[in-house]
Parts: sequence; structure tokens; C-alpha cells
Amino acid sequence: MVSIPSSIIPTCGWLTVRLFAPSVGRRVVGTLFGRKHSHASLAIQLDPRSDPVLLLELAISTFSLAREMASGMARIALQCERGATSRVQLVQEPLWTMYCNGKRCGYAVSRTCGESDWHVLRAVERVSVGAGVLPAEEKGRGQVMYMRSRFERVVGSKESEAFYMLNLDEGNGGPELTIFLLRI
Repeated sequence: MVSIPSSIIPTCGWLTVRLFAPSVGRRVVGTLFGRKHSHASLAIQLDPRSDPVLLLELAISTFSLAREMASGMARIALQCERGATSRVQLVQEPLWTMYCNGKRCGYAVSRTCGESDWHVLRAVERVSVGAGVLPAEEKGRGQVMYMRSRFERVVGSKESEAFYMLNLDEGNGGPELTIFLLRI
């Protein structure tokens, strides 16, 4: 058995957090979806078939979010407060103050994946990157808009994470989206 001298084992706090952060992975699948005039939802999954690691109902309508993204760059900042008693992983926080391109929008709420969410996620399971419209699952409910992409997950600390949308075709000038999670 080989022993490692303690003088070369890193002990910096930031390095330890990066080495032992929750194993969400560096590349994840992100799906934004919702009916045109209802709240948009954000699902982050390890792979297209897995349960969402994070599922939020955002404080902005799907139409408004699509309009913000049409400008070419959208930044969503989600802030939550540190709880005095419970220490949960950042992606497990239940309530977030949401900002979109610097403007406060309201509150985003974490929720469990319901049947209608699974209907959307299963329908776009084979889509690696793209946007479109799904037919309504029930009559009178309206079509569901979606945008799906790979995101790079960057862990700053146990109090901050960012998800950067990977634009596979850099030359097309497509939308750029970044989602920041911050516990203050």
C-alpha cells in the first residue's frame, strides 16, 4: 500500500469543496418548458432519462422568458437565504428570489415532478438540443413550449452554482442562457 505524504494533500477549503461537491456532474441536461402564458418550469437532469435533480417553477411566464432569450442573452439569478437550522444541498432549497436579466421577477418554487412534467420530459427525452412546441396532453390545456440543451455545471462553493448553456453551433448567434444559484 502506498502512503501519500500529508505535505502534498490539498487542504484549502475551496479545493475541498470542488473535489467533494455533490455528484451532479459537469454536464447536465436542462429543459425549460411551459404553456405560453403560464409560469415556465426548469428541469435539470443528469441524463435525459433520470429524475430531475432540480425542478423549479419560475416566476416568469414561458412567453416572457422566450422574449428575453430572443435578445440573445438571458441571465437568471436565483437567490435563497441561509436557513439557521437546516443545511440542505443548494439544489434542494425550496424557495428562491428570481431575477431575469437584472430585473426582479418574484419567487421561484422548487417542486416535485408531477405527471404533466413527466409527460413533457418523456416527450423530449430523445431531443439533445432544440426548441419546439408539444401538442396539449388534454383538450383545452394549450400547447407546451420547450427548449432543451446541455449545460455545464460549475460549482463555486456549497453556496453557489452556475449552469451555462452549451451552444454547440457558436456561429449561429443562438440564445445564450446562464442560470446562477446563490445562497446568501
